[in-house]
Amino acid sequence: MKTVKFNKTECGVDFLINVINGADVALEYLLPSVHNADYFEILIFRSGNGQLLLDNKLLQIEDNTILFVSTFQRKKWNVALSALDFTILIFQEDFLNEFFTDKLFTYRLLYFYQHDYPLILHPTHEQIQSIYNILAEIKSELVQPNLDSAHIIRSLIYYLLQRLNREYALQNNLPFQIDTSNHAYEFKRLMESHIKEAKRINDYCKLLGISRITLNAAVKKQFNLTATELLKQRLLTEIKNELIYSDKTISEVAYEFGYAGPNHLMRFFKNQTRMTTSEFLAAYQKGIN
Repeated sequence: MKTVKFNKTECGVDFLINVINGADVALEYLLPSVHNADYFEILIFRSGNGQLLLDNKLLQIEDNTILFVSTFQRKKWNVALSALDFTILIFQEDFLNEFFTDKLFTYRLLYFYQHDYPLILHPTHEQIQSIYNILAEIKSELVQPNLDSAHIIRSLIYYLLQRLNREYALQNNLPFQIDTSNHAYEFKRLMESHIKEAKRINDYCKLLGISRITLNAAVKKQFNLTATELLKQRLLTEIKNELIYSDKTISEVAYEFGYAGPNHLMRFFKNQTRMTTSEFLAAYQKGIN
């Protein structure tokens, strides 16, 4: 699988962030084969026609659509290039975390590392135009930087990301208050790197150095889910991706995730989806064809 990498030299910018006119890079970025990237993407479509297969979910691209893609998410595009008018905001995680002096910044945004709700927004035409204006300001500072450009970019990107976070929360009826303890965000961060070997809440409590009660209270307050529910969501997404994108057998996938045998994995999968793994794969193939 191809991994597209962020390249400052090719992008012609000094920061690990860029605003790109979609018409200039459509063939390079909207690949019809399965691929991923080492950066985050927010794609803003004024005009759109097609679909994005993102991990195991199919997203419809229409006029006035915003898509959110996290690092290394598997994706595959099926779009009418001639019908597209869009702009892409891309950035690497380290850029945001260092830019805002917050290693958990990307985990505070509801649309990144999201495994339950669709990674899409449908704003109005006026909202889209407002976002385009902000992106134009950011781009201007990137291509012609001044001594104060970093401060201006920081304020613009922070405002834009938080504004989108609010809209995403409202669209999906999600809480978006700040977790001052950071336990909920640390839990999300740890799941991204440990999900295959750590499948129990107690594993994460040990990593965080807190009690199960403390973790569950923080996650419930921030995401309106129990810690167990959030962990099961993340685990299910990872298993689905392995089933779809790898050539491994069920036994091999079960072994990779530390299950005692394939029956244990299949029982978990059936409990979460009400489908067997075979039924899921059949429905997936039917949905994308």
